[in-house]
Amino acid sequence: MAEYTIKMADERGHVLEQVENGASAAEIRDRFSQQGYFVYSIKTKGLLSTEFNLPRRRKVKQEQFVIFNQQFVTLIHAGLPIIQSLELLIKRQRNPFFRSVLQNVRDRVRGGELLSEAFEAQKVFPKVYTTTLLAGEKSGNLEEVLGRYISFQRLSVSFRKKLISSLVYPALLVAVLIVMLTFLITFVVPKFADLYHTLGGDLPPMTSLMLAIGVNAKAYSVYALGVLVIVGFFGWRWMRSESGSTYMDRIKLRTPMLGDIWLKYQVAVFSRMLSTLLSGGLPLVPSLETAGESMQSRLMAHGIESSTRSVREGQGLAKSLEETKVFPEMSVEMIEVGESTGALPAMLNSIAEFYEEDVNNALATAMSLIEPIILIVMGVVVAFVLISLYLPIFSLGAGSLH
Repeated sequence: MAEYTIKMADERGHVLEQVENGASAAEIRDRFSQQGYFVYSIKTKGLLSTEFNLPRRRKVKQEQFVIFNQQFVTLIHAGLPIIQSLELLIKRQRNPFFRSVLQNVRDRVRGGELLSEAFEAQKVFPKVYTTTLLAGEKSGNLEEVLGRYISFQRLSVSFRKKLISSLVYPALLVAVLIVMLTFLITFVVPKFADLYHTLGGDLPPMTSLMLAIGVNAKAYSVYALGVLVIVGFFGWRWMRSESGSTYMDRIKLRTPMLGDIWLKYQVAVFSRMLSTLLSGGLPLVPSLETAGESMQSRLMAHGIESSTRSVREGQGLAKSLEETKVFPEMSVEMIEVGESTGALPAMLNSIAEFYEEDVNNALATAMSLIEPIILIVMGVVVAFVLISLYLPIFSLGAGSLH
């Protein structure tokens, strides 16, 4: 989706100019022409022309989207039609991008599209949301289905915030370590190199090594930065590919301590999502397909895809997940109990709660170990640099520097 500035006139001749979100300029022109507007011009919003400006993949913030859905459900519960509800929410929306997306949704619904189809056409909303809307439309209980989705999103946002807050301090320590090392090696070490070059004499091997690192780092830092940027760009592109993301996910899962936390987090997300879809009245196979497409872990997504094929052929969910060799044994056993008792959505919620609590505890334990390790590494590295720099001065004081 890209943003376009459209200039048009209505049936009374009033000229309007507004920002619209659409797949192409032709798609926007056709849409407003069908509504009776005379379109003067459509320009891509930005400095570049339509021919050269690439569509930007933008997303709506999760917290903002939850608030929108809460207000949307409230208006529907009050008895307002969908189009009128969207009109009211568009007027209240302050984010220009989100407002243009909602305007597109409103226009599509007014043109006869289903609400789920209109949201799916925007290409900025999660698959689980549009599938949930479709389930609500088919069951005729859109309000209840959206209520379940809002509960799912609230829990998801809360859980993610806890994870991020747990990682802030270790990330800050690593950033401080990188800045400190960069300053020492590119500024302090070359100063000592000039000093010892002036004094002359033999230097300890440790000091010679550190001075060589500092001098070369200062001389070639620009080139090194350029290489890092290029390598980082191609590495980022590779990690976004199917093979790259699968390989990186395999490394994540094999990382001691943190790999187990990542796996449990993904199981919790999958369980919560699948429970929400099943509770909304969606059949098991479409629910699995949607949940699999929404997973961050590529290995788990491949496992769910394989499990979906097995379920479609008549195999039980627990058995099919067990065969993937990805899901923890306890989660498979709990799903099996849920299947046998006919309470799979409730059991999936229990699995999500269990693993979310487990992830919180495991992450707290891991951070309590990682933080002192980072501090120790910082101390050792800084001590090594300072000792290597001041060692000749100590030797000079002892009369050993000639």
